[in-house]
Amino acid sequence: MADKIAFPVQLVQPDGQRVHRPDYAALVSDIGPTQLRALYEDLVVTRRIDTESTALQRQGQLGIWAPLSGQEAAQVGSVHALNPDDYIFTSYREHAVAYCRGVDPAVMTRMWRGCAFSGWDPATVNMTNPAIVVGSQGLHATGYALGAHLDGAEIATVVYFGDGATSQGDIAEALGFATSLAAPVVFFCQNNQWAISEPVHLQSPTPIAARAAGYGMPAVRVDGNDVLAVLAVTREAARRARGGGGPSFVEAITYRMGPHTTSDDPTRYRTAAESEVWRARDPIDRMRRLLEREGLFDDAFEGQVRARADDVATRLRAGTLEAPDPEPDELFAHVYATEHPLIDEERAEYRAYLDTLTAGEEAVS
Repeated sequence: MADKIAFPVQLVQPDGQRVHRPDYAALVSDIGPTQLRALYEDLVVTRRIDTESTALQRQGQLGIWAPLSGQEAAQVGSVHALNPDDYIFTSYREHAVAYCRGVDPAVMTRMWRGCAFSGWDPATVNMTNPAIVVGSQGLHATGYALGAHLDGAEIATVVYFGDGATSQGDIAEALGFATSLAAPVVFFCQNNQWAISEPVHLQSPTPIAARAAGYGMPAVRVDGNDVLAVLAVTREAARRARGGGGPSFVEAITYRMGPHTTSDDPTRYRTAAESEVWRARDPIDRMRRLLEREGLFDDAFEGQVRARADDVATRLRAGTLEAPDPEPDELFAHVYATEHPLIDEERAEYRAYLDTLTAGEEAVS
């Protein structure tokens, strides 16, 4: 375990050259030319989702957006390691996971626009909507994983969170519960180096993955900008969970290229020199260089990927601008799985209040 933490797993260098790592390369030996190209397309498309959504926010069409630029490989690689019946719990930055899971781009921004409490039905893609409360999803995932295990479901549950969330008690509690109860959950930490304006070394003087050892949980660090390495380590962790091996911890070392959210200004706490170092490790450029080295990149393919990204961006923008405003009564929908007298009472009181506003408008007119 010490080697897996001290030496992060890498299968592709920033220049696109493969790394000789037989143990993990074997886990992705089935990823041939078609799959490599598909991974590259997903990386490009999800960055376009990010840039389009950021532009929509700047144009006043979204209230806020949490950019993922720079973290595409960590998300695309990990979600491609999962089976359709595996269940995913996310934070608020996993837009690439959502896209790869099959979420319609037209509904991705509804919550961020403020016209819906969620974007999609979790049951259709086995993935929750964004969790805004930092770290809360760790406990949700652990409970779900345990319940699925007790029901006899041979699935993995994966929970995504950032390095900042590891300073929250919810994640610590989730790690403790998961280990004690052997819950089949994969804790996937995207260490993007910054918890808003606080660098990771202030939160943890040792590697974040090392904390898992204190719970008796296997852990691995991976180059989070290497989509193949992320795919390999997540496959290993997910298979362990499905096979009854209990929980595991993955720390994907990556970098948030943009702001924490569109309300943040990273130039106030981050140097341009630091960003340049990480820009040279861009996950999309790395994958393109690998494809070029292996003769899988040409103008036709590049045009195909660009067209796909344009199409997705168009659907996302149209879905955002055409999203209907909710009716006032929708405030009380989906609070409980079934009808509840308290909700019925509150709905009636709210309707009565709205009626007084209508009566007042009529009196003025």
